[in-house]
Amino acid sequence: MNSSDRTTRRLLLCGVVAGPLFVAAFLVQGAVRAHYDSLRHPVSSLALGEYGWVQAVNFVVAGLLTLALAAGLRRALKASAQPRATVWGPVLVGAWGAMLICAGVFTTDPVSGYPPGTPGLATGYGSVHAALHDYLSLMGFVALPAACVVFAVRFLRERERGWAAYSIASATGFGGAFVLATIAFSQNPALVAYGGLIQRTAVTIGWAWLALLALRLLTSRPGEPRSRAGRPRPQS
Repeated sequence: MNSSDRTTRRLLLCGVVAGPLFVAAFLVQGAVRAHYDSLRHPVSSLALGEYGWVQAVNFVVAGLLTLALAAGLRRALKASAQPRATVWGPVLVGAWGAMLICAGVFTTDPVSGYPPGTPGLATGYGSVHAALHDYLSLMGFVALPAACVVFAVRFLRERERGWAAYSIASATGFGGAFVLATIAFSQNPALVAYGGLIQRTAVTIGWAWLALLALRLLTSRPGEPRSRAGRPRPQS
């Protein structure tokens, strides 16, 4: 293995660990934070309060690891015959990573009654950084399912139907859960009590897809002819 291959592998490994690390961090924080309800409150609300810096660091670390994954995807896919996935797939994954960094830098406004004593939903934005948090987060939450679709097209062209179906399912599940979470955080009576759970479902779907994609590329050689089952074809 040459140095270029080793670098690519290390970058892809960043994508394998980014999601589990991010999810584990917010699960632990949600479990120990006083007055915080993981079923109701968004992950971003963990960045508020005395220990908010922990979640801010979690956002930034996950974002940096995801940017490394995007670079690894670009390097690993250079041999691909599908130029759109080679360019746009990594770019969209990188946009998700950049959003995470911005979410750590620009904290959100209180929502759904956390921290205690705050309204369920403020009228307008209380700060510029909260507005930036929401608008930049929206871009990231659009970019990730778009990346799933781009890679789904690539997998279909390579006759990897299982991976194509999984990518489409991930895009659908992530997008649907994100919409429901947004409705919940808008204080919809039927969903508000479960907004945090729905958002965590979306985030976990997205991180799982990224981690498994990175693992797949770690165990295959991009550009190698593949069978309908997704396995390398024997060379004559």
